[in-house]
Amino acid sequence: MSSRTSRLRAKIAFLLASLAALWAFAAFVTVRDGLTLLWIRTLDSEVGRPTNALVQSVQEERRRSAVYLALAESGDATAKAAARTALDTARQHTDESVAVFRDSVGGTASRWAQSDSTAARLAQLDSQLTALPAERSDVDAGRVERAAVTAFYTGVVAKGYEIFETISVFSDRDINSRLEHLLTLSRGRELLSQEDALISGVIAAGRFSPAEAAEFARIVGAQRYTRQVGVAGLTGDTAIYQPVLDGQALGRFQALEDQIVLQGAGVAPVTATTWRATLDPALASLAQLDIDLADATLDEATGPAVMIVVRLILAAGLGLIAVVASIILSITTARAIVHQLRRLRDAADDLATVRLPRVVERLAAGEEVDVEAEAPPLAFGADEIGQVGEAFTKAQETAVRVAVDQAELRRGVRDVFVSLARRNQALIHSQLRLLDDMECRVTDPTDLEELFRVDHLATRMRRNAENLLVLSGATAGRGWRRPVPIADILRAACAEVEGYHRVVIQPGDAAELAGRAVGDVIHLLAELVENALSFSPPDTTVHVKGARVGTGHVLEVEDRGLGMSEAALEEANDLLRDPPEFKLTSTARLGLFVVGRLAQRHEIEVQLRRSPYGGVTAIVLIPEKLISGRPPASELSLLEAAVALPAAPESRPRVAAATPVALAVRAEPPVRVVTARTPSGLPVRPRPNPPSPPQVRDVRDLMSAFQRGTQRGRAEATETPVEGESNDPATDR
Repeated sequence: MSSRTSRLRAKIAFLLASLAALWAFAAFVTVRDGLTLLWIRTLDSEVGRPTNALVQSVQEERRRSAVYLALAESGDATAKAAARTALDTARQHTDESVAVFRDSVGGTASRWAQSDSTAARLAQLDSQLTALPAERSDVDAGRVERAAVTAFYTGVVAKGYEIFETISVFSDRDINSRLEHLLTLSRGRELLSQEDALISGVIAAGRFSPAEAAEFARIVGAQRYTRQVGVAGLTGDTAIYQPVLDGQALGRFQALEDQIVLQGAGVAPVTATTWRATLDPALASLAQLDIDLADATLDEATGPAVMIVVRLILAAGLGLIAVVASIILSITTARAIVHQLRRLRDAADDLATVRLPRVVERLAAGEEVDVEAEAPPLAFGADEIGQVGEAFTKAQETAVRVAVDQAELRRGVRDVFVSLARRNQALIHSQLRLLDDMECRVTDPTDLEELFRVDHLATRMRRNAENLLVLSGATAGRGWRRPVPIADILRAACAEVEGYHRVVIQPGDAAELAGRAVGDVIHLLAELVENALSFSPPDTTVHVKGARVGTGHVLEVEDRGLGMSEAALEEANDLLRDPPEFKLTSTARLGLFVVGRLAQRHEIEVQLRRSPYGGVTAIVLIPEKLISGRPPASELSLLEAAVALPAAPESRPRVAAATPVALAVRAEPPVRVVTARTPSGLPVRPRPNPPSPPQVRDVRDLMSAFQRGTQRGRAEATETPVEGESNDPATDR
């Protein structure tokens, strides 16, 4: 749940980050407009005004340079000296303006406010100002004409006006349009300054060349057109510019311009006094007009500027408040949701890990379970999570109810298994008793052989019926009170499989098994032997042997069959070591499941290993607490003598040759009932001797001799067994 909680918190944090990003974007757009307003003022003070002062100084130096060059050509020393003094003064003013300009535009505030285009224009202007000393040297040496000098200074002034274009930008479209037209109108004053420089040089030189006349006419036309374009975008400021454009100062100057254009080339068209008296008032009125229009534009920009500030406050202030409120609300809501989800998680974990297993355990123990008490309702409120809690309450109630129903179903199935198995056992036990009586009465060898075959089938049927009891968790009906020799247990286990004649028994050390475990161990070994016989070729044998060890008694069932892979062995050993709960669908390896259940009941260890002969070896370790002492010395010597008997001819089953003890119990003639008993107290069932060839008769004589010898040792075991209880697993079916 912690990872899911972290993901939930991450999602909420992502939403808050998105909200903050949206607020930042809106605030940036608004702040950008506010910054634009702030940058306009900064650019006006740090860039615009120093550039304007520089432009005026350059314009004045341009006029003085043209006059100086014109007087240098005429040869008037006095006028030339006066022009030189005026030129030096103009140059000094220009240098001062250049220093102020460079210091201002290089400041921190100016660099922050500059756009890329403004910075590029400033760099170009600074580059031309760097070339100013070289141009001055050419003027002083007379290596340049007036037109070239005028063109150089005009280029410097043009770069200044390009700077004005980049800094005259406002977010409001109308205000921005007014600023563009104001800049165009201001260019008209630059054209007037160009006229002034041209005519001042003409007056100083005393002649008006055709080229100069043509240039003057071009400048006059451009100046009037520029003024016309500039005022065309200032329709709302007619009251401001109309008196100036229709005034006497500008009218007299325009009349003088017309006169000069009409006169054309020749001598100087006007005196210096007349030119200055006409130009200066017109130039001053146009300069004042630019100031008045700029003030009106700034006044009109106050409203948009206020709106910018208001938007800035709303976007930055109220938006920030909304973001903070959203963060607080999201955090509190997330905590509440996480708390409810944790409660829901804890309830689910408690149901899955505590309550349901407890219900299953109680049901397995046969207790009654109250569904409502085991699945109490979960209260999470009336919101969506509360609705999820209600749905989970229904789900857990259904889960507990289904667990109860399934447990009752399993208990019912188990009871059916037990009932069927008990009924089958009762019938099979009756059948076995009937077969015992018939075997004792029949004298015909063929009929007796058939009866023994039916007896063997009934014995196997009894084991299959006991499988149902094992699967249902009940115990088998067979039981012993006294210990039983291990050799008898091995013979009894082999007698319950179909291919018993392929089993070779090597009892090993004599030992006895506690009576309470005899039936289950016989069943366990029978299942292992049957598996070994089923998964080995029919022409091979299965070896069963036992030996005493330090922790108990070991029985080994070894086959020489197909074998198993390492993965299959590991899986089978896991099943034997910890058999799971049996399900109706668990039909695979049913024998191993039964073996595991039986071994678990008595703490017997069963393990499968690879056999050196290619098959599988099943190792059964019976704990020491189930093993009792060795039998009496007389019994032990008889058992050892029986094991040492020679093998029968190959025509007889291998089990008869390998297990002489099993042959001995049925070696007496069937005509009389043998009252002798086995060491465990059970009567020996006789079998008639069919006609046999001489070799078989020899073996039969040997076995009969062994039988008569053992009868004397068993005569002392005269205790009558409890009714319904047997002590010889080899003869009890």
